[in-house]
Amino acid sequence: MQQRKLGRTGAAVSEIGFGAWAIGGSWGDVSVEDAKGALHAALDNGVTFIDTADVYGDGRSERLIADVLAERGGERPFVATKAGRRLSPHVAEGYTKANLTAFVERSLRNLRVDCLDLVQLHCPPTPVFYRPDVFGAMDDLAAAGKIRHYGVSVEKVEEGLKAIDYPNVATVQIIYNIFRQRPATLFFAEAARRGVGVIVRVPLASGLLTGKMSASTTFAADDHRAFNREGESFDKGETFAGVPYDLALEAVERIRGLVPGGATMAQFALRWILMEQSVSTVIPGARNAAQASANSQASALDAISPEAMEQLRALYRERIAPHVHHLW
Repeated sequence: MQQRKLGRTGAAVSEIGFGAWAIGGSWGDVSVEDAKGALHAALDNGVTFIDTADVYGDGRSERLIADVLAERGGERPFVATKAGRRLSPHVAEGYTKANLTAFVERSLRNLRVDCLDLVQLHCPPTPVFYRPDVFGAMDDLAAAGKIRHYGVSVEKVEEGLKAIDYPNVATVQIIYNIFRQRPATLFFAEAARRGVGVIVRVPLASGLLTGKMSASTTFAADDHRAFNREGESFDKGETFAGVPYDLALEAVERIRGLVPGGATMAQFALRWILMEQSVSTVIPGARNAAQASANSQASALDAISPEAMEQLRALYRERIAPHVHHLW
């Protein structure tokens, strides 16, 4: 497993991390046994970065992580969580020092630590990025020893660019995959110039880039891929990267021929992201140990050829970009 620097945190973390949304909720049923098995497998395969949030299963994800780390003992991985989405309604006015403090205190209890490694504002409404008082509240939480570092998780490239104007924003989490290539146009260069870490989420476009889905694939009622395709519950870009499902399936078939022997399409898609040196870590989810182990092995794949990279850029420009590029 290769390591990369996580921006202003100064930490070296595995370039393949573990996204803990699926073990919390909104991905269909994942048993406690499978969830813990996935975490153990990731850590056994060299993963040293875990990403979660206080709303994943209403804290279930954070608590499972705490349980697994207690079972293992030894050196702890870097654990990032998020705060803000517990607000109801989720509005910019709710991002107060009091509310953020309460969210952080709850995550401290769930994760059973005295100080959180990294807290990310969880895709807040765009006006939050223009409120210095919110970032001042995060500075205060750091000064109080509740958090070591803070960052943001964003929906839009423009939000990421605004966030890194604040000097203590250590990381930005953003969607980037073969179907969502816009961050490479400007954002990555700016993040690198300012020493900001980049955490990539939705790397497999909600499973589309595993190559295992078809027009007949069905999803459980509590799986966001069944109930959020048009953004009914949260930003639709979080589900299938915002790409129309049928169009995405056609694009997957064009990608299939580029996958080298000995690799899965999921591993190939993860390796494509790692071709961008500004990326600090990629956080694919996993519902069981086999998925977590396979994801971690993407770090060992050879670099993708320039010819294949150009074919993937052309596929995006011609088929995908008209549907997503201008939205996020």
